[in-house]
Amino acid sequence: MRGVLGAWYDFIRFLAKSLVFWLTGGLKVVGSDNLPGEGPVIVAANHLSHLDPPAVACASRRRLTFMARKSLFKNRAFGWLISSVGAFPVRRGEADTEAVRLSLRLLGEGRAVLMFPEGTRGDGKSLGPISSGIAMLASRSGAAVVPVGLVGTHDKLPRGSKSIRRGRVTVVFGSPFTYEEVAEGISVPKVARERFAAELTRRILEACKTGGLELTASAAESPSRTTPQVDAANEHPTPESV
Repeated sequence: MRGVLGAWYDFIRFLAKSLVFWLTGGLKVVGSDNLPGEGPVIVAANHLSHLDPPAVACASRRRLTFMARKSLFKNRAFGWLISSVGAFPVRRGEADTEAVRLSLRLLGEGRAVLMFPEGTRGDGKSLGPISSGIAMLASRSGAAVVPVGLVGTHDKLPRGSKSIRRGRVTVVFGSPFTYEEVAEGISVPKVARERFAAELTRRILEACKTGGLELTASAAESPSRTTPQVDAANEHPTPESV
C-alpha cells in the first residue's frame, strides 16, 4: 500500500484513533515491538467486538490487510471504504479457496494479515475454538504469527449495541512464533495442527491476561473450519472466513 492508498490508510487510521479511541477513553498499546517491521506476518487476535479490526490497525506499526465477511461488501459505499483500507471478502462458515489463495499471495508479498481465529465474536469470558485454517496458512506461508490480546472493546461496543461507550481499549502484541517451531518433530499433520492451535490459544490468553482480561479456553481447534476468517465490522479471519 503506497502513495495515495497508503496516505488514505494513514488518514482513516488517524480518524479512527482520534474519534473512536482517543476521545472516548484512550487506546493503550503493549508490546508493539513484537510485531516484525517487515516480512510476512499473521496477526492473530481474540474477537470481542466490531471495534476489534480498527483497534488492532490503530495499534499496529504496520499497515494490515484483513478478511471481512462477504455480505459487508453488498453496500457499495461501505464495501469501497473497507476495501480501501485493506479488507477483502470471505465467505463465512465455508471453505473459501479464493480467500485462502489471496491470503497466501499477500503473505508471499511480505504483507501483514490480521485474522481472528475464533471466526466470530466471543462473549468476553472465554476464547472460542481456534479454526484449523490459520494453521494451514501459517504452515504454507512460513509467516511469523503474532498473538494479540484485545481488552475493552467488548465493553466499548457490546454485541447488539449501536453506540460507542467511553472506556479504554488495550491491545497487547505477544512474541512472534512460527508453525515450524511448534510442529518440529511431529510427523502427523493433524497432531501438528492441534499443537499449533493449543500454542496459539495459550499465547492469546497470555496476551489478554497481560492487558487485564482473564479468559478461559475452549477446545483448541474447531475441525469444521477451514478458511481463516477476519472481521471488518463483524466476523473476522479464522481459517474459515478470515
